[in-house]
Amino acid sequence: VKSEGPKLVPFFKATCVYFVLWLPTSSPSWFSALIKCLPIFCLWVFLLAHGINFLVSHRSASRILAGLIFSAVGDAFLIWQEQGYFVHGLLMFAITHILYSSAFGMKPLDLKAGLLMGLVCSSCYAFLYSYLSGPFTYLVAVYIALIGFMGWRAVAGMQLCNDLWTWTKLSACIGAMLFMVSDLTIALNKFCFPVPYSRFIIMATYYAAQMLIALSAVESRDEEDFRKRS
Repeated sequence: VKSEGPKLVPFFKATCVYFVLWLPTSSPSWFSALIKCLPIFCLWVFLLAHGINFLVSHRSASRILAGLIFSAVGDAFLIWQEQGYFVHGLLMFAITHILYSSAFGMKPLDLKAGLLMGLVCSSCYAFLYSYLSGPFTYLVAVYIALIGFMGWRAVAGMQLCNDLWTWTKLSACIGAMLFMVSDLTIALNKFCFPVPYSRFIIMATYYAAQMLIALSAVESRDEEDFRKRS
């Protein structure tokens, strides 16, 4: 963790810039899009700092980088969501969750965690359903299924019962949960009722989630270093 911390300093600075400037969402611009996306750009740099060879040779890391790229595009679309680009942002983040799920992998399967995540996601959609209309009725259902699947794969990787967890797997798990909290807050605020301090909750959990998921990408490097020391 100490070795990775310094590489995240630009991310923390960019996140502080976003919250200090706190540009109004009522007047979207390319500058506000840049400020919003800047922390994600810094996470690109964080992964690239581990070397191109590392990203090429470790598929999970390269897929997380690809997910961060689609996330930045989604963030930019959501700046103009009131101008009709909300669905575009939704699509970009749907692709992000597919990439993250692929990065986390399908082993171990952990069907119990999958069942629990399915119940949580079904309950959330059941609550949102009465507030949805038109294409959002099925678009939100597909999106919840994708983010729920991503959350399942992150939780399954923990293997707490077998005492096989690592700090990077814990990072992925917490990151996935925070991502779900962020997106649920967006859904509640957009479709159901105004959520107090919604923007702060959404962005704080979102940036934390992306940072933790990016940190989980260094797992394969840790395992490689451990084998060399052994």
